[in-house]
Formats: sequence, structure tokens, C-alpha cells
Amino acid sequence: MAHGNEMRASWMAVLAKAPSGRLAALMPDLPAHDILRAPEIGAIMVEGRIGGTGARFNLGEMTVTRCSVRLDGAEGHACIQGRDKDHARRAAVLDALMQGGAAARIRAEVLDPLTGAATATRRARAEKAAATKVEFFTMMRGED
Repeated sequence: MAHGNEMRASWMAVLAKAPSGRLAALMPDLPAHDILRAPEIGAIMVEGRIGGTGARFNLGEMTVTRCSVRLDGAEGHACIQGRDKDHARRAAVLDALMQGGAAARIRAEVLDPLTGAATATRRARAEKAAATKVEFFTMMRGED
């Protein structure tokens, strides 16, 4: 079951990080669904760790929007950064669809294009950063 939870966490992350307009373009029409928790805006505390593993500290608050829906017996949930209620609802519906028989179609039509675009964006950002990389070296002095 942990493997299934990891897969679900993966597609939920893709949906949450996707640009809202791109997600809406890939899935313009939502199937009929029941709202369990209407999209609502709130804030969460973001924690950091010194060096990634050290002591925790509160970095600050971040605005999020969450939503929960039921579709064909499956519950879909979403929590996205920002105040876009439509994005949260669309992501929750897609989460529910991914738990049913439409999973392969949703993966091919929505998740794969979003994942490809995110990979291309990361690659372009890394290439841009690599172009500005400066190599430093130290010359040893003979006295030491």
C-alpha cells in the first residue's frame, strides 16, 4: 500500500505545482462530482531546517487553498499554494479520477504533459544557472 501512497503523492504534487491555466486547458470540463469541502483559503506555517537536517525553525506563513470532492466513490483532495479556488477544485477532481478506471487516460492526457513541461522548465533553469557558473581554484604557495 505504501507504493500506492507514493504514487498518489507524486501525482498530487504534479497537480498542485502545475500552472493553473495549463491545468484548466488540459482538463476544461469537470465531470459531475460532490463537494465534500468547498475550496477554502487559509494559511500554513512553513518550517525550515538549518542545513536541511538541523534544528527546525518557523520560516513564515504561506497562503494555501484546499478542496475535497467525491467522484464515483473515490475521494479526491488537493492543497495548492495561493488563492486559486478553481485550481484546487480541478486538482481534487483529478485526484479522484486517478483512483478509478480513468487513471490511464488522465495520466496520458493531463499528468504526462504537466510532468514533461515541469521537467523542461527545471532543465532550462539549470542550464541558465550553469551558464553563469564560475570556477574558483586555489594556487598553493611554496612555503607550506
